[in-house]
Amino acid sequence: MPSSAPNKRIRKSPATRRAEIVAAAASVALTEGLECITLRRVADELGVRPGLISHYFPAADDLVAEAYGDAVASELDELLPADRSGASPTRHLARFFARATGEAYDDISRLWLNARHLSRYRPALRERVGIQENAWRDRLEALIRDGVDAGEFRTGDPLVTAVQILVVIDGLGMLVNGTAREEDPPAVRRLPVATAERELGLAAGTLDAAPATVLAEERSPSGSRTG
Repeated sequence: MPSSAPNKRIRKSPATRRAEIVAAAASVALTEGLECITLRRVADELGVRPGLISHYFPAADDLVAEAYGDAVASELDELLPADRSGASPTRHLARFFARATGEAYDDISRLWLNARHLSRYRPALRERVGIQENAWRDRLEALIRDGVDAGEFRTGDPLVTAVQILVVIDGLGMLVNGTAREEDPPAVRRLPVATAERELGLAAGTLDAAPATVLAEERSPSGSRTG
């Protein structure tokens, strides 16, 4: 008689399992807040036992820090990709503002606020917040330096300009839990762009010309991304 072989469970590699845990925790962080990340909550999300989560992250605070870092680093790669080939620095900067100052950015804004508050009491998270702040600053500074080298931007200090832009974006991000975005005056919503244009010697409206086109390309059926 033919015998049926028992179904074998595919054992995931430690790296794959760890990445899966971090991704699930990052999803919880973005939708519910970092405070909601517990070993049991992430285990429920993955349909596994809490003991499996604790095997990789014995301390929940370490998982919180890792989840925050994963979510914020992924957003950075989306907004300011390290590979900036195929488009001018001005176009890349316009794309950055198109993505970083709209409703699509609200979840990550809330996560930054959440992390900065909690980091006062959680050393692992505080360290990760510092790492990500430096990463975002460095990536934007590098883009600005590219623009200066290409003759598109004019600034005496790309680092200071990058910090100024990020400070304005962070300042607006503090309003995300307040009034509805549509109630903000257009001049307020445009503060980050206006700051960049002023500090980079660009004519007013330069960074408004491309965002709609950029976002349309991102939603195109082909899925191609040119900027």
